[in-house]
Amino acid sequence: MTCLTLELDNRDQIRAALSGDVWIVACLCAAWCDVCRQFRPSFEALAAEHPDKRFIWVDIEDQADVVGDFDVENFPVLLLQRADTVAFFGTVLPDARQANRLLAAQVEKTLPELQQEAASNDQRRQWQLDYNLREKLEAAQAD
Repeated sequence: MTCLTLELDNRDQIRAALSGDVWIVACLCAAWCDVCRQFRPSFEALAAEHPDKRFIWVDIEDQADVVGDFDVENFPVLLLQRADTVAFFGTVLPDARQANRLLAAQVEKTLPELQQEAASNDQRRQWQLDYNLREKLEAAQAD
């Protein structure tokens, strides 16, 4: 699977792609952001290296009804999530090698280890409430 871009007309396809016990790698950016435009080809190349994971490109302005309350202060922001467990949410350097290392560090953990980390401190517990992309897509569909 290649990198998908979250759009108004493909949300059902994205929801289906994100179902089950899959790794979600979402890049949150904005169309006007030069850094994002420069990073996108690298992000798409990273997606090609990991066909077993679901790579999603999300324009936070175009998809504000899904991610409008995400706390994005700088770009790019990566969201790493396995099933319904958010493993990482934060600003990263626009470097595919760094993103790959970050992903590899999370993927090597078992789901119970990820869930334990998700509950390990206030910040990570808040990530579960605020940044679960699957839940946000479901809530947007219900609205």
